[in-house]
Amino acid sequence: MKILIADDSRVMRQIVIRTLRQAGHGGHEIVEAENGADAFSKIAETSPDLVLSDWNMPEMNGIDLLAQLRASGSPVPFGFVTSEGSAEMRQRAESGGALFLIAKPFTPEAFDEALRSTGLV
Repeated sequence: MKILIADDSRVMRQIVIRTLRQAGHGGHEIVEAENGADAFSKIAETSPDLVLSDWNMPEMNGIDLLAQLRASGSPVPFGFVTSEGSAEMRQRAESGGALFLIAKPFTPEAFDEALRSTGLV
């Protein structure tokens, strides 16, 4: 499975990759994107099976990325890994078509549960 990770922090992308590995999902191909605009381009180029995106990023935030993907007809499974997880954000994510929202700090168990909920693993 190919997973695209969008976060403006290289360190956070590495933490997400490490947490995926700790959750038992380390064998996947990873594509990294620095922001929503970069992610949108790379999704078109690489056709990932799953997108894990931060919410707050420069150039294009995560919720706008999700909206642009859906407006373009992309059905790619999408989840948020973000620093906030308010009820409003969770509602917006769900309404936009996200499968889950994992709030930081997160655990390998939260990643495993979220990925298993997608039916992709």
